[in-house]
Amino acid sequence: MQYDPVKAKIGKLVNRAPWMRRMFYGLLDRLLLRTWHVKRALREFAAQHPGKASIFDAGSGFGQYSYRMWKMNSSWSIKAIDLKEEQIADCKLFFNKIGAAPAVSFETGDLTRYKSEGAYNLILSVDVMEHIEEDEKVFGNFHESLAPGGWLIISTPSDKGGSDVKHDHDESFIDEHVRDGYGTDEIRNKLQRAGFSNIETKYTYGRPGNISWRLSMKYPILMLNKSWIFAIILPVWYIIFAIPCLILNYRDVKILHQEGSGLLVVARKDR
Repeated sequence: MQYDPVKAKIGKLVNRAPWMRRMFYGLLDRLLLRTWHVKRALREFAAQHPGKASIFDAGSGFGQYSYRMWKMNSSWSIKAIDLKEEQIADCKLFFNKIGAAPAVSFETGDLTRYKSEGAYNLILSVDVMEHIEEDEKVFGNFHESLAPGGWLIISTPSDKGGSDVKHDHDESFIDEHVRDGYGTDEIRNKLQRAGFSNIETKYTYGRPGNISWRLSMKYPILMLNKSWIFAIILPVWYIIFAIPCLILNYRDVKILHQEGSGLLVVARKDR
């Protein structure tokens, strides 16, 4: 299934007015399970960096994580890049309208080429690395771009059902993925080769999370990919399933999973 055309249409819709984009961010904040896990990691970083910090949103997409970090601490300086020019243009327009610029800045960029030596205290990469073939090159750029003691937070599919792939003959749910998911040893070894230490990996999207993902993301996206006529019934769909999804997300965050279709990785650069 192609996800980018769906994202492009949603982007055009929510960019019509700042209140629509804020509402969209709010929905993503609550319904997307990965956001719950990422927010928890961001709160841990924020507890250790209550003052100014320089942050790199690597593969910013709709800009929802840049927005969340700006709301968490307006003294943080946030640089966001993405390959898609249209999404960057949309984000620039919105963040200028709400007065977040220049604290939050956006530009088009390629993570395999972008690095800024020792510039950042935190690099956040959410649902990005599964799209990049040259992942070790990007990890090396991340390490070089972090200041000593800097954090790297990654959210990505795992090899335990990530991209909805459970067997060798299964196809990825998202056509744009170049890999179905990472094994914990694989991503740890790649990050170590890039220079990182103190690497923590945690499975996300256990059984409750997988059910929530199907109800809140997979089935709605499949419907929209088939025909945008289904957009008419989506509000009713989410009225029915929103509360069950919130409960399932809460359960997934509270459980320490032995396996899960997602991975949350926190790595640090030596001081």
